[in-house]
Amino acid sequence: MAMIQNREPTMYMKNLNKITKAIIMLGLLSTASLTAFAQDMSNGADNFYQSDSVAMQRVTFKNQYNMEVVGNLFIPKNLDKKMTHPVIVVGHPMGAVKEQSANLYATKMAEQGFITLSLDLSFWGESEGQPRNAVSPDIYAEDFSAAVDYLGTNKLIDRTRIGVLGICGSGSFVISAAKIDPRMKAIATVSMYNMGAVNRHALNHSQTVEQRKKLIAAAAKQRDLEFGGGEIQYTSGTVHQLDKDTHPIQREFYDFYRTPRGEYTPASSSPQLTTHPTLTSNIKFMNFYPFNDIETISPRPMLFITGDKAHSKEFSEEAYRLAGEPKELYYVKGAGHVDLYDRTALIPWNKLTEFFSKTL
Repeated sequence: MAMIQNREPTMYMKNLNKITKAIIMLGLLSTASLTAFAQDMSNGADNFYQSDSVAMQRVTFKNQYNMEVVGNLFIPKNLDKKMTHPVIVVGHPMGAVKEQSANLYATKMAEQGFITLSLDLSFWGESEGQPRNAVSPDIYAEDFSAAVDYLGTNKLIDRTRIGVLGICGSGSFVISAAKIDPRMKAIATVSMYNMGAVNRHALNHSQTVEQRKKLIAAAAKQRDLEFGGGEIQYTSGTVHQLDKDTHPIQREFYDFYRTPRGEYTPASSSPQLTTHPTLTSNIKFMNFYPFNDIETISPRPMLFITGDKAHSKEFSEEAYRLAGEPKELYYVKGAGHVDLYDRTALIPWNKLTEFFSKTL
């Protein structure tokens, strides 16, 4: 056991209560000034980083639902092609795409000698799935297993040395996948959100059961409207403008998703819909319990990385408490939630390299 102290929403529903506002935070906070409206590029923020020492190629493969998943495969240019090598699959934050955070992590880890694969989850980015921006935790987990299927056919890859790395919401998706896919030999999460718990309870358990039921009822009512031909409604995600009353967590997400620092709109999405899941599908997260039976992943190792100032750290701490051995909880001193999306001077590359080198 190791716990290292290296600390440091769209068409919204009317009359949004404070709980729904908390869920809106899911779009994805940086330690930027909470009153600043301009992008904060401090601490090496470099979401769109590229490396001359790494080759990238676009790849596609099918998941078990016959949906095409699109990813980017990163290979170190100095890789010995006469040998097989470990590989790491990297998942993007919930509501984002591979070009936001996942490519950065994949590139940086490829610089450390690993073959890496970033992927767009189904319904997002370049990957297939209708309607766009739909929530389906089971299919998200399947996408990671499908990536393992695909990578196992690559002659450069040792299929017995495959790791997974989930950022934000993908942290909970890789845990869900790893529970039923022992081919994933090492599991790491960064700034993890338990997408089930945060929808059921909101941050810091601030949502009551009655408030939850109101959200469920609203989604059910919207299903009736859409089945009858009504327009698809969206929820959650990051706001598209700030004002003096904007919540600090929304400011953190805004600084990444709505400024050149991290803004990226794939061709399949409307700029108004990035990070926003459909209202009727988002409710499916209420039935998502990724931490149930997390201990059964043992003895495969798990690493949970969170900022010591992150509003989301409760999820990494709970996963660590419930997980079996070996496990490690690593705090990044001075870092908030979104800081670990792209601030290269804060992201603990050495810790990730050490973990995957040792476990793969």
